Amino acid sequence: MAQIIDMPKLSDTMTVGTLAKWLKQEGDAVKSGDMLAEIETDKATMELESFFEGILLKQFVKVGSQVPIGAPLCAVGEKGEKVEAPVAPPVPVAARKPDSGKSVIAAKPPETRSQAAVVAPTAPAAKSVSPSPVSGIGSPVSDSVVGPVRISPLARKLAAGKGLDYSRLQGSGPGGRIVRADILAAELAGPAAGGALAGAPSLLAKGPIQNDEVIPVSNMRATIARRLVESKTQIPHFYAEVEIDAEPLLAVRAQLNSGLEKDGVKLSVNDFILKASAEALRVVPAVNCSWEEAPSTGSGQAGIRHHAAAHVSFAVAIEDGLITPVIRDTHLKTLFQISTEARELAGLAKAKKLKPGQFTGGTFCLSNLGMMGIERFTAIINPPNAAILAIGAIVKKPVVKDDRIVIGQRMSLFLSCDHRVVDGATGARYLAALKELLEKPALLLV
Repeated sequence: MAQIIDMPKLSDTMTVGTLAKWLKQEGDAVKSGDMLAEIETDKATMELESFFEGILLKQFVKVGSQVPIGAPLCAVGEKGEKVEAPVAPPVPVAARKPDSGKSVIAAKPPETRSQAAVVAPTAPAAKSVSPSPVSGIGSPVSDSVVGPVRISPLARKLAAGKGLDYSRLQGSGPGGRIVRADILAAELAGPAAGGALAGAPSLLAKGPIQNDEVIPVSNMRATIARRLVESKTQIPHFYAEVEIDAEPLLAVRAQLNSGLEKDGVKLSVNDFILKASAEALRVVPAVNCSWEEAPSTGSGQAGIRHHAAAHVSFAVAIEDGLITPVIRDTHLKTLFQISTEARELAGLAKAKKLKPGQFTGGTFCLSNLGMMGIERFTAIINPPNAAILAIGAIVKKPVVKDDRIVIGQRMSLFLSCDHRVVDGATGARYLAALKELLEKPALLLV
């Protein structure tokens, strides 16, 4: 009997998943432990593992489709076995609104069903035609405008670089959206496919977009948006800033890096701040906390959870927004261990290979825009943390030392605090402890 593999629930906040890629095709042999597909959730892209053996008989959804939890994805059974798609549960209302790190998840055996029908695939949008981009001086504009062309930003950029007229392509993404694979296919097909423009090079990369368009967001981007709105509207933020003398930090860093150059180790300023922030949490543990609402049942009351360990996370920018890998037990690790782990986690984050355990459970967060030249900014708290530290660039500026004006190296640190958990005086004490550690960086080596 064929086994139906459903869309599993991969996080507490997940209501739907997007089928990013099939790793097995219909007719392929499947063994227990084989990866069937890549699923984009609201937090990561994960690989779907099969518990069954046999042949992949049927794929019920297309690549790019959003699938509600419990809806059938595919069927595995004996060769030649016939299978019909069971009924999919309705998509939750919240999931229909615009609401990816890769790890392995297991396709659990399905529960008994009481109904059966076919999963409705994403209905293709009516094909829209927009004016062909001008290919050169005097080139005519052809075709009438029926509606904007739906194309992902990556596909648009790729088309511009390759000189392709994407307005003549039929997209294979959700709702007929043109995606990267469509551009690559058009390039291989050549002018016959309607993708390449003859004559002068394309001007897609120049000038404004010809038509307004609404681009559907990924599950991750939608989740980031929702959580930021919740954070900013439900958490009473207050902000405190301190400026530190970064000269001692830069001097120690340079000395250590010169001695470790032969070993291929290079400490960053962010490594020192990761270590210092964890040590400062030990000095002022009231910041290493999180607010917990009263149970919805009405029994009990709200409380503040005090975390025994400092699990410091740091923001990493990726294509769909940002993700916050966590260095667990940061307070127990050396500066060199933190540096190594931070590099590994950042690499996994950018390659979308983080496992859920590597980006959840943080108790404090850093956001560093200093490497991009931003001198000072404030960050939005990442729930359930009670605070987040925004790190600015190190800049040269005139400062007063020993009653003389000299050139100093200064760095701004902005602390955003949840006022339900952290009072102003507590936040000030934390910044004072952090300032002392960073201005005496040798303390971080003992």
